[in-house]
Amino acid sequence: MTAPYLSINDIRRNDERYFALDSAMEHFDYKQDTLLEVLTVAQKTFGYISHETVNYIADLLKVPASKVYGVATFYDLFTLNPVGDKRILVCTDPACSIAGAHQIVNEAKERINSQENSNNTYTIEPFACLGLCDQAPAALVNDTAQVEISLDDIDALIQGSANFSRIQISGNPRVMTRLIGEIAPTDLNAHLSAGTFNALKKAVEETSPLEIIEEVKNSRLVGRGGAGFPTGLKWEFTRTAPGKTKLVVCNFDESEPGTFKDRVLIEGDPFRVIEGLMISAYAIGAEHGYIFVRGEYQTAYNILMDAREKLFKANLLGNDIMDSNFNFDFEIRQGAGAYICGEETALFEAIEGKRGHPRSKPPYPTTHGLFGKPTSINNVETLANVPDIILNGSDWYRQWGTEESVGIKLFCLSGHVNKPGVVEVPFGISIRQIVDKFGGGFRGEPQAILIGGAAGGFINPENLDTQLTNEALKQYGVPIGSGVIMVFNTTVDMWKIIEDLAHFFMHESCGKCTPCRIGTKQIYNLLNKVNNNQGTRKDINKIINLGDTMRTTSICGLGMTAANHAISFINNFEHNLNSI
Repeated sequence: MTAPYLSINDIRRNDERYFALDSAMEHFDYKQDTLLEVLTVAQKTFGYISHETVNYIADLLKVPASKVYGVATFYDLFTLNPVGDKRILVCTDPACSIAGAHQIVNEAKERINSQENSNNTYTIEPFACLGLCDQAPAALVNDTAQVEISLDDIDALIQGSANFSRIQISGNPRVMTRLIGEIAPTDLNAHLSAGTFNALKKAVEETSPLEIIEEVKNSRLVGRGGAGFPTGLKWEFTRTAPGKTKLVVCNFDESEPGTFKDRVLIEGDPFRVIEGLMISAYAIGAEHGYIFVRGEYQTAYNILMDAREKLFKANLLGNDIMDSNFNFDFEIRQGAGAYICGEETALFEAIEGKRGHPRSKPPYPTTHGLFGKPTSINNVETLANVPDIILNGSDWYRQWGTEESVGIKLFCLSGHVNKPGVVEVPFGISIRQIVDKFGGGFRGEPQAILIGGAAGGFINPENLDTQLTNEALKQYGVPIGSGVIMVFNTTVDMWKIIEDLAHFFMHESCGKCTPCRIGTKQIYNLLNKVNNNQGTRKDINKIINLGDTMRTTSICGLGMTAANHAISFINNFEHNLNSI
């Protein structure tokens, strides 16, 4: 016999915590597209999302329970099973793995199991990259980052009082990052005194939207998230697309293993990124925008919320900004753990309250983007370049870099280097130079260097003097990507790293298209064979063939690039094939 259906009022009477969900849904005006936000509140309020909670949310948002259930089961930060009072997520992706993350997980589990008299309950789980690769090994304890965890820190980790995250940054010139560490991130008056929003003021008072677009086009700024599409062209296409309503989106779903530059920008200087977003909105004629924050970045999310509130109080958001005719506001939306949402159309789906499935293209976001409206979506780092381009001009920006790789780039140093962190430098510096000058040199003898992230590729130490430009890396089949430089010394089993990255892609595949869903699993299984001394050259050839097929038939970039790391290792490290 089935249990009787409980009304909403019955549920509230049985558990007053449901009033927190009521408050959240009321705050969002019961909009169906805020489903992720509501589920995030449910996860944090109850510790998990029960079937009763699924039905409750479905009733009040007026959506099918199947949709709520589907979204709740898609994102890794949601769980339909009870977890402990403290949920400890330990990153086990490459940078943390080589720093001892797996030992941390095992020791913490043993310590927790021995605490029979504890009043608290704990859940510890291995997890995908947390964007803290420069402070590995890292974990989240109830959304609070814990970093540089050693075996001596296990008790502190369990209590959530281990080392707290900090910003590590260097470089020359310091353009995007010059205020980071110098001014409190949300001290608006200090930022205004330092020149923040002068570029926006110049835009709305002295420059037409078309002139803004031309300046950005002339600067040759391209997307810094990995795809590298010309930013000015994207703005132009969006502005000229049919339809009165245009939208702008900041992609802050930074989930590429080895990448943490966008976190540093937002945690250190959120106003710079917001100013870039506002200039993009002015240029294309948008009055509304969104910043989509990856769910693991709770600190950055809180900083953005604080920054937005202060901008409203200072009349720098809303109507007639700076006494002009420019009107603009933006919403901050939070993800819930899905690498695929870094893909622009999957991100749109998440903001719309859906599973993060990429859309087929065409049509493209510039004509049919978020909510079907023409949308310009830019990465955090891309937008951080914009204010200085507007203030100083495109010629000023083109003074850095090379003919094909123009401007300044943020690189993410991690792994076996002495000083990991974000480095701001012009394109054209060599791998060796950036490690020696800003990374304090190598720790141990380098064996392989991952460039561009999990979707990038491996460089042999023989090629350390290669310039960090798109054209120089092309000969090795390796992209700049998101700016990852992760060093592995000779103590590391590289085939295990390759297998771990293959597992990452298998786990993160959304499953929408067959080539990616099946291909990532097959590649992982083949690499597992190699690591169990059962692989053959035939298996290596299968990996290459699968990668080629996925590149040409997958719907989105995840499937297209999921085999890149393995293929580049196979091609650039032939001596590692001798034992196979």
